[in-house]
Amino acid sequence: MADAPAPNPPSTAPLHRKTRDAAEILVAYALIMMVIWTPRAAQRVLWWVAAAGVLAIICLSFDGWAVAGMRRANFLRSFWIVGAAIAVSAVAMLVAARLGTLHLPSTVLAFIGTYIAYAIWSAVQQFLLQGVFFARFLRLIPSSRLAALAAAALFSAAHLPSPILTPITLVWGVAACLLFLRYRNLYPLALAHAILGITIATTVPGPVDHNMRVGLGYLTYDPHHLRHRHLPLVEPRPKE
Repeated sequence: MADAPAPNPPSTAPLHRKTRDAAEILVAYALIMMVIWTPRAAQRVLWWVAAAGVLAIICLSFDGWAVAGMRRANFLRSFWIVGAAIAVSAVAMLVAARLGTLHLPSTVLAFIGTYIAYAIWSAVQQFLLQGVFFARFLRLIPSSRLAALAAAALFSAAHLPSPILTPITLVWGVAACLLFLRYRNLYPLALAHAILGITIATTVPGPVDHNMRVGLGYLTYDPHHLRHRHLPLVEPRPKE
């Protein structure tokens, strides 16, 4: 099946639509950054404000489920992305086990209970990246590759100041946008996002990546007052 064309490509999108797209990008991103860089006590309220604002933008300018990549077409063709993520995860876990930094829940049920919320959040992030930001950048920027880079840059900047997550999300953001252009299917990207994120959570020690916190949470992380994600599955090798 042929790939679906981008809605309102830059050459045909009217000026008022481009102005609206730019405004929606700025407002949605400002709401997200407001939550990321707000003290934890205020986040409980601002999270709902940001969620309501972004949801309103999506509802008022919704191009359809198919355009957002939530469709059956090309699902099997693009499922190799999930396989690639699993391969990367396997290698990372083998290396982490060798280094003694692998930490996993003791049972399958514990693993699901620990990471199910993150898997859902991964899908939401992927929808925001492709369905909100990338879709609008495609109408604003003539080059689809530059549009992918712009969307990935915003995605990566939302993970500052983490020195681990920021570059990883930049690379993944560009790759995910380009793969979305090819297949127009969000599901494999969301699954791959969840797999790669959980891999980071289980292979990198909490004190190193500050338990995958970003923004103000990264800066205020205190390992002495927070539990590590899990006990190591493999004990660290003794120094020779």
